[in-house]
Amino acid sequence: MKSITLTNPAFRYLEEGFKEWLDILGYSHTTIYDAPLHVRELLYSLEVGGITHIKQLDSKHIIAHYEQLKERANQNSGGALGNNSLNKHIQAISRFLDYLRQVGRLELSASPLRNEAADSEPMIILTEEEIRLLFEATRQPYDNNTLPAVRIEAMQSRDRAMLAVYYGCGLRRNEGMNLNVSDIDFDKSLMHVRKGKNYKERFVPIGKVALKHLQEYVYDHRPELLFNTKSDALFISQQSTRMQGQSLLRRLHYLQHRTENANLIEKQIGLHTLRHSIATHLLTAGMKLESISRFLGHSSLESTQIYTHLIGQPQKQSFTNIPRYEKQQLHEDEL
Repeated sequence: MKSITLTNPAFRYLEEGFKEWLDILGYSHTTIYDAPLHVRELLYSLEVGGITHIKQLDSKHIIAHYEQLKERANQNSGGALGNNSLNKHIQAISRFLDYLRQVGRLELSASPLRNEAADSEPMIILTEEEIRLLFEATRQPYDNNTLPAVRIEAMQSRDRAMLAVYYGCGLRRNEGMNLNVSDIDFDKSLMHVRKGKNYKERFVPIGKVALKHLQEYVYDHRPELLFNTKSDALFISQQSTRMQGQSLLRRLHYLQHRTENANLIEKQIGLHTLRHSIATHLLTAGMKLESISRFLGHSSLESTQIYTHLIGQPQKQSFTNIPRYEKQQLHEDEL
């Protein structure tokens, strides 16, 4: 939990060292951010229990901490922590023990914890109407009047480009985050995904509406965010650096709440939700599973078949008017 503060300077040092160790080993940005927070909870429980030195850490302390975790409320959704959340704590503790062994701080052989059975969580799919509301939210008056109008317009255009990438093109979170302007061929309406899952590259077709949003952002508004600095990154932050996944996610959540739609606001959505949604919308529009699989960059049809259970349900839409995507964009020959 972010609100926890460690008073033991040695424990704070270990948390920072663990974070740096994860970064050096090349773990994902999410792991580098989340795992130290989970470890902080363990260190805090040691403090509360009167443990002052990491060499005092024993299996019984880890087990006691884990039992407390299973009783702790989920601060995001209420209730207890789900198995998936518990497993993230288990993985973080296991990596922390690896770190302690490698730096010679502790010789505890292995974590006494074993992964819980994974939760079966329903896939969240947005309707086409909800997608339309997200696009509309990018054009609402900005609630921060301290920024210049040109800066606000640039951020709103960037939001539309973000929706075009993650919904219109169905990219994964890291694929969109790592996009460069040079990866977009505006003449051929193609996006070159160079850093796909398992290091696989692919070309993704860009529909006319998505292409329009990207062109407006890249040529008309992105220079305002760069402040005369040089970067090939597509998504530029207010600090003129490449936006990271968490920053893009915050922008999506900002738009979600700007819709003022109660049903949409209640949904726990992420950037992957936009990818799931376009896949489902394409499937309900009649596109072949093989074409959708290529569009998403799946290695096998089995991965794409998770969307087939939605066929025939009331969520089925026409996909002709939100946000005015042309039939041509959906033609399977383009995929």
